[in-house]
Amino acid sequence: MEHIHGPEMSNEQLADYAPRIEALAKDRGLSFYPVDFELVPATFMMEVAVYGLPVRMPHWSFGVRYIYQYVQHRMGHSKIFEVVFPGNPNRAYLVDDNALPENTLVTAHVLGHADFSRNNQLFARMQHEVGYHIVEQAAARANRIQAAIEDRGQRRVEAVLDAALALESNVDVNQGLNRVDYPVTRERPVRPQAQGFQRHYNQLPGEQPLEPPPAQERVPIPPAPEYDLLWFIARYAPELEDWERDIFLAVREESFYFYPVFACQIMNEGWASYWHARLLREAEFLPHRVYLDAIKTHSDVVRPYAGDDAVSLRVNPYHLGFSMWERIMRDCTLDEALAIRRDEDDFSFIRNFLDEDLAAELELFNYTRRPGAGGEERYIIRDREIDSLRENILSPKFNYGGPRIYVRSMGLDGRLDLAHDHHNDGRGLDVNRSRKVLNYIHRIWRRPVRLETVDHAGDPKMLTPEIGEK
Repeated sequence: MEHIHGPEMSNEQLADYAPRIEALAKDRGLSFYPVDFELVPATFMMEVAVYGLPVRMPHWSFGVRYIYQYVQHRMGHSKIFEVVFPGNPNRAYLVDDNALPENTLVTAHVLGHADFSRNNQLFARMQHEVGYHIVEQAAARANRIQAAIEDRGQRRVEAVLDAALALESNVDVNQGLNRVDYPVTRERPVRPQAQGFQRHYNQLPGEQPLEPPPAQERVPIPPAPEYDLLWFIARYAPELEDWERDIFLAVREESFYFYPVFACQIMNEGWASYWHARLLREAEFLPHRVYLDAIKTHSDVVRPYAGDDAVSLRVNPYHLGFSMWERIMRDCTLDEALAIRRDEDDFSFIRNFLDEDLAAELELFNYTRRPGAGGEERYIIRDREIDSLRENILSPKFNYGGPRIYVRSMGLDGRLDLAHDHHNDGRGLDVNRSRKVLNYIHRIWRRPVRLETVDHAGDPKMLTPEIGEK
């Protein structure tokens, strides 16, 4: 553990506990890059949680998120214990006025995250592609964007950020961060030899043999459906300036960085929760009172429900992941558990390891909404069928939780045709919100744009930023 910074306070003993917890974690089989801890004020922690990074590109949407988070915090609905950024070193922020037991638990929790991010294949691949110093890289990007604001004006830069951030979920992580442009030409398919009547027709007297077509043909743009809208616009928008392309690529790079956090949330939070509970339980050097108060915090973190009500329809990823890892650790060896941690993401983890018995134990169920008296919706338990249950847990996680939109074609005049993969999404789009995003795109594409989709009722819609739906 590299550093612990912060004011002198009740957490001063953390500097003694932290290296001993780290040594215990390594002794139990965890491996991680160094962790740089810092104790910070709650207001700074809230800003980090909202912006996603300590320093990030300026945009009004982050201010809206901050206000929401602040209200939730003041109403008692939200408490932030830590924020950790994977890298080499990892950077972890702890709230300086949280009690010593809370920050002791958080220290162990962060070590679980650090082990996961170093060893999980998806995290490791993204770290390798994006680089291991995201905090510094994000700060450098923010400085470039601030320079663009000073040079080009707030309004122009904000219009580009509006479009880029509206599309931040529309990346294709299967393609990799560093892509080359499409080839300009490709081999023309060989025309099959004429057969039957056509062969005899070609041999009639006076017929001149046709000139063979060129060996190369132009490649359409895109040559196949393109789901990485940020990359496509950055590379192929007809009139985009270099500073505008830089903003799109900056937003895209940060989306790649955050993707594993989103795609492995249940696994990652469950793994960190399992290990903070185990490390605290086995840390014999902790005073009994510190341990008891830390375990009370653990119970609050991994409670079954994500909301404050006694009954909630939202699954708490900490509770679900913790329960699954407890079951795995009970039934498997440590080496087998480490292999699961290495190879899976939430999609395979839930499908492979959430079974009927555990779902029943956790009281998970599928439900439907029906109108009730007075216009209020009623929630009715439908069934506990395990395959549907798994997919209902995972469905909000596909494609960053956003609709799957792809570039179908780009015309010679620059027209951009987009389409919504609603068959795989299993849902329609909000027409008004979709048109607003199209308006953002049109401002920076500067050519006609249209989107083929369906609405919530499943009715086909062709949306354009100028004339709306057809």
